[in-house]
Amino acid sequence: MKHNYRILLAGNPNVGKSTIFNTLTGMHQHTGNWAGKTVSCAKGRYYYNSDEYSILDLPGTYSLYESSPDETAATNAIHKNDYDCIVIAADASSPERNLDLVLQILSITDKAVLCFNLCDEARKKGIDTNKDKLSDILGIPIVFTSARSGKGIEELRRTISELVKNKIETRPLKIDYDENTEKYIKILSDNLTKNGYNAISSRRAALHILRSKVTAPVRIKNEYISLSLPDSKAVRNSITASYISESRRIAALCVTNNSKKSRSFRADKILTSKLSGIPVLILLLALIFYITIIGANYPSQLLDMLFEKLGAVLYKLADQVSMPLFFKGLLIDGIYTSLSQVISVMLPPMAIFFPLFTLLEDLGYLPRAAYILDPLFSKAGTNGKNALSVMMGFGCNACGVTGCRIMGGMGQRCVASVTNAFVPCNGRFPTLIAIITMFIIAGLPEKLREPAGALILVTAIIFSLAVSMLVSRLLTRALHISDKEPFIMELPDYRIPQIGKTIIRSVFDRTVIILGRAVMVAAPAGAVIWLLAELKINDTALIEHLSVLLEPLGRLMGLDGVILSGFLLGFPANEIVMPIILMIYKCASGMTETGEMQGILAALTENGWTVKTAVCMIIFTLMHFPCSTTLITIWKETRSIRWTAAGFFIPTICGIIFCTAANLIMSIWF
Repeated sequence: MKHNYRILLAGNPNVGKSTIFNTLTGMHQHTGNWAGKTVSCAKGRYYYNSDEYSILDLPGTYSLYESSPDETAATNAIHKNDYDCIVIAADASSPERNLDLVLQILSITDKAVLCFNLCDEARKKGIDTNKDKLSDILGIPIVFTSARSGKGIEELRRTISELVKNKIETRPLKIDYDENTEKYIKILSDNLTKNGYNAISSRRAALHILRSKVTAPVRIKNEYISLSLPDSKAVRNSITASYISESRRIAALCVTNNSKKSRSFRADKILTSKLSGIPVLILLLALIFYITIIGANYPSQLLDMLFEKLGAVLYKLADQVSMPLFFKGLLIDGIYTSLSQVISVMLPPMAIFFPLFTLLEDLGYLPRAAYILDPLFSKAGTNGKNALSVMMGFGCNACGVTGCRIMGGMGQRCVASVTNAFVPCNGRFPTLIAIITMFIIAGLPEKLREPAGALILVTAIIFSLAVSMLVSRLLTRALHISDKEPFIMELPDYRIPQIGKTIIRSVFDRTVIILGRAVMVAAPAGAVIWLLAELKINDTALIEHLSVLLEPLGRLMGLDGVILSGFLLGFPANEIVMPIILMIYKCASGMTETGEMQGILAALTENGWTVKTAVCMIIFTLMHFPCSTTLITIWKETRSIRWTAAGFFIPTICGIIFCTAANLIMSIWF
């Protein structure tokens, strides 16, 4: 008879948990070599001996103390007890560190299998674990695997099958806590027993309550049990100490460590040094931007030419079917031109940037970046985890906002989401690069232009991040938001990336998804912009009326009303800001093809652009309201209209202030 079994996959971050999930199920969840990547749960299934096994990949977590969203999600799933087995993934090269979580899970359930992954790396390091002895102490079956190569996965499937069918008997290790903790466990257990719990489940529920930061009555089966724990923090610390000491005792009995200082250790002496860490990080970012700039040039031009030829074909088809001028303009000049601009400008840089970023992630460098930047972000009222969301924001601010889930408290997440708008996303890079190329480095020798352009771009980004951290500091102080939880993040060993898989997954998991979102908002935006250019009042297009209305503010900021109109109408996607500006300047009835750089430069200089205008344009490109996709994501993540409004107005106000200051300074100076 066919059965359907439910399996949970739990474990610390960076133990190859997602790789185990992928190998078991045949799915392709994105894997990365940095902690805190998986915040939501992934679901999959596999078949073994005609039975179906549904597997839920829980967020990676170091504990079950519910001090962060990932801990809460994992703890809630385990406490539901609606599963047949838990597979606890652990790192065979760091047994002692992983045993802490193993012991916490075993205090909740006895239906567990310990999967020691990365055993090949452990062997290289000279770390050997006595499997039989450890299994005897913990009272659960143990399987050693190397999920990337598939080694041990078949044994893991067989062990899971035998456990869920009760062919393996488990007797999880019971930890004896200190006298004071045991007293509170008994008090809570007795109360829970009166509410219908048996002896085992009441003790487990009591431990869950004591591990949690609970100071108010706890709801148990629709009744509230009051906690009278004046020293609840001390009890919680005592439980934590018990797990740590027991982990050390077990590791001393079962683990032999003949490891030497690894290459990762030697590399970290340079890459995480206080002196060289930040300069190396800046150079790496500059290199990525340089490769992105150089590599995206030709594909962007090629796509632009292809779309131009396709547009001409569409015009001919429209003429052949006698399509009315209104619909021809709306569909081709409006929607089609908008889509072609977004795709030709956005796709090539994303197709280069995201794989490079993912390779750094798979290599294991990103947690080092978070470690390096933690002191700076701590001064801004947050911690190094925010650095990871910032780096994701370079690709797309919406992805960066989603990455803020790894932050501890809700206040921290909201602040990080709002300030992520200061990070220049992929959609802003083409505008920044074009302006820097046309106005800032045009007078330099040709050989120096590209390196100088990359350096200026990195300098602009550093300035934007500095403002972001300043705003973060002001918000956390003004709203009394503090990060009381310590910043804990593992620095994993460097691993050789799986280049082929990494590139493929980065394209499908990031590039295609983000491009799809941009296309969805760019199509209706193109229609609206075309209508604004066509509809007139007193023989003047509505879009020109908007420019006149914004002219005073634009002049104050060192810009003009046309530029501000471009940003405002480019709200759906940052990629279409420059085409809108050129369209208004040329009084065209549709978004203009950007064409060659010289043509753009001529159009801008004819309309009064100078170096001062270019500098103010760079500042406002770095600091203005995020695109519609990012704002929608902020609302989805915070569920707060106030924080969503803050995400719109705070960067915009900062942009107005800095542009005005730059305009005044440059007017006086020059």
